[in-house]
Amino acid sequence: MNAAGRLGIYGAGLVAVFAAAFAVSGVVVPENAVTAWAGAGSVAHATDAEQDAETLPEASVAGLSIAASGFVIGAVQAPAEVGVEGDLTFEVLNTEGEPVTEYETAHGKQLHLIVVRSDGSEYRHVHPVLDTSTGTWSLPWTWDAAGTYRAYADFTAGNGTSATLSRTVNVAGLVTPAPSTDVKATDSVDGFDVSISGNLVAGTGSELTVEVTRDGEPVTALEPYLGAFGHLVALREGDLAYLHVHAQGEEPEPGDQAGPAVKFTAEAPTAGRYLLYLDFQVDGQVHTAAFVLDAASPAAGAEDESDTSDDEHSGH
Repeated sequence: MNAAGRLGIYGAGLVAVFAAAFAVSGVVVPENAVTAWAGAGSVAHATDAEQDAETLPEASVAGLSIAASGFVIGAVQAPAEVGVEGDLTFEVLNTEGEPVTEYETAHGKQLHLIVVRSDGSEYRHVHPVLDTSTGTWSLPWTWDAAGTYRAYADFTAGNGTSATLSRTVNVAGLVTPAPSTDVKATDSVDGFDVSISGNLVAGTGSELTVEVTRDGEPVTALEPYLGAFGHLVALREGDLAYLHVHAQGEEPEPGDQAGPAVKFTAEAPTAGRYLLYLDFQVDGQVHTAAFVLDAASPAAGAEDESDTSDDEHSGH
């Protein structure tokens, strides 16, 4: 496809982004807000209908748009049905509509692909391979369950600009709903028991600690994975907005080990429920634990801290 054709796709994609945002949010957005979106390269998000929007913190969110920071993700090609083997492929285009072929390494990889069904199930974190001659990312792919999925491309381009873009993919077949997403601070996976502690507070960085045990004993042989001793992804329930989560501490060297606890800083843009997925590595194998946490409003978080402080001063 020539440059003019790709520019046409890019422009149409931007229009689709804003149209989809209006359809999903179901709210009237002022014209000046649309202008702000275009300038900042991010999308606005709908607040909980039961909450007063004026009391919630304003914060940018990632992962809800096909276009941001001067890039757009092209259509995701993948098998259309469950159980069919094939490839998942896509391109990232620049402002000229040309495929991006140069990327920087971030968290150990040039691009992180997160795929999850709209109900939060069927989570995968994988790393496709780039064909530098065409700018096409690809990897072998088979769907395990039908439904509507969101595929996130999290990357830093060669010019140093980072972005998290996403596309939806529909997979034909009978959809079996996932269990309800009640608050869940523990998970068992592949013989490991994993817990998460800490309080999410909207509009600020919140410290979360995950702890890994096996057969009741602390696991102290956590291995470096993607530049840390664990990699945590958090998504907002409802629209699956992609949160910024950072592992604390220095980046480990190959051969280093740690555990049983790993600390992260998570930034929840609004109060509400969040789905969290932890990837950790032991003996060369990556395991994934899943959690569900609620983020409190800033006012509620301040009250909790105040109560804790009062208890400490009173000797309780």
